[in-house]
Amino acid sequence: MPAEPIGLLIVALLVGAFTGRTVERFLSERRRQEWRQKNRWRWERKRSGDNIDNRPWAKPDPAAPKQPDAAKQLRIVMGANFTIKSLLNKSEARVFWELDRMVIGCNPGWQVMAQVSLGEILRSKDADAYGCINSKRVDLLLVDEGCWPRHAIEYQGVGHYQSDAAARDAVKKEALRRAGIGYHEVLAGQTTPSELRRLVEKLVDKPKAAQ
Repeated sequence: MPAEPIGLLIVALLVGAFTGRTVERFLSERRRQEWRQKNRWRWERKRSGDNIDNRPWAKPDPAAPKQPDAAKQLRIVMGANFTIKSLLNKSEARVFWELDRMVIGCNPGWQVMAQVSLGEILRSKDADAYGCINSKRVDLLLVDEGCWPRHAIEYQGVGHYQSDAAARDAVKKEALRRAGIGYHEVLAGQTTPSELRRLVEKLVDKPKAAQ
């Protein structure tokens, strides 16, 4: 065989081998990237020093939503419409105004606040315990002259104790008790105005000048 065809054959074989290796390397790298993407949570935990991924039963929670950053939150809000809603329903509002009038009559320095988050008035070094109460609210809160929470008033409307409402109220009541905040209930159709006044007079401190 002449030298020139042999040289061309060798070149063709070298090009074919190089192309094959390139394609194989590309496919191998692609498979590796797909595997890493699929198992990203394991790599992230390894980098963070968390060896929990060594346990075969430990799996990430696919249902746990990620909180978007502030910029994304702003874009979401800018694309939505909002309307106002009443802080209290009609029955709760009537109790609020009556309670507020009575409290100020007993001590002008005290105030009544509505729909107060327990996470804003309670603290705990136990993160799990704080998480149990952080998003819970009390209907009405009596605060003193220094804006310290003193007593929580829960308005129990008709049909309030449905589902797990009693259990949720028990959680709030116990957390408030441990913090030294009173917990009292006003029952729809049962607590009379005179009973509410007696409760207020019992709970609210007299003005210091009058003591």
